[in-house]
Amino acid sequence: MTHPFLSDEWMDAAREIRAKYHDQVPKITTSIRINQVITDVPFGDGTVTTHLDTSSGEVVMELGELEGPDATVTTDYATAKAMFVDGDQAVAMQAFMSGKIKVQGDMMKLMAMQTAMPQDELSKQIAAEIRAMTES
Repeated sequence: MTHPFLSDEWMDAAREIRAKYHDQVPKITTSIRINQVITDVPFGDGTVTTHLDTSSGEVVMELGELEGPDATVTTDYATAKAMFVDGDQAVAMQAFMSGKIKVQGDMMKLMAMQTAMPQDELSKQIAAEIRAMTES
């Protein structure tokens, strides 16, 4: 079953996938705490606020905001989906250069996220499962 990106159902399914591999994924050694404001969302009131936090050594992505984040990223739904579900870094770079991604806070922490995230086969499997359960 597929779910719209960032919907409650999508978040539940993504949590289940991450929990399935919890004991097998490598720890993340870089602490990054980022709030994300996603606009033009095709459900709810049109805006979803999420956060990404690696301070525990794990990738935690949840709805809502962190207090005192390193940075806050604001972008539209299509760009966020391309970055977080499709893993399309070219789209992310193009969106940033064209002003579709706005960043407040520590840009170095945001850039560190690219190298901090594991790129091993298990991480690729988790990403593939999340992509598969995300509505096109």
